[in-house]
Amino acid sequence: MKPEIANKKDILKIITNFYSLLLADKQMIPFFEDIVKANHLTAHLAIISDFWHDILFNTNSYKNNTMQKHLDKNRFVAFKKQHFVIWTSYLFETIDASFSGVVASQMKNRATSIATVMQLKMNLYKK
Repeated sequence: MKPEIANKKDILKIITNFYSLLLADKQMIPFFEDIVKANHLTAHLAIISDFWHDILFNTNSYKNNTMQKHLDKNRFVAFKKQHFVIWTSYLFETIDASFSGVVASQMKNRATSIATVMQLKMNLYKK
């Protein structure tokens, strides 16, 4: 049986493996090219890990506005519904590869909610 997500180290493992998939995907890499070119990937992974740790364990480390960051990025690299499908599928694949249990399910549920809210705020549900 796979272990439960228990701490920030587990989350960092998920996020690091998840970003390996994102950065290898030609449809997803444009969203991260500036981070990679500036050599900020390690710091970015730590920030994203803080975000998820706060969500899953009710801590308060993450200090940014997640939605605004994505709205800002959308001005330069347009998000499409397909990007969110890819994002959630890679995240779920990464979680399921190493973890199971309540917190793993919570992480997947929250990711789905976050993706839905972002798509709504980016007007990606308009016909």
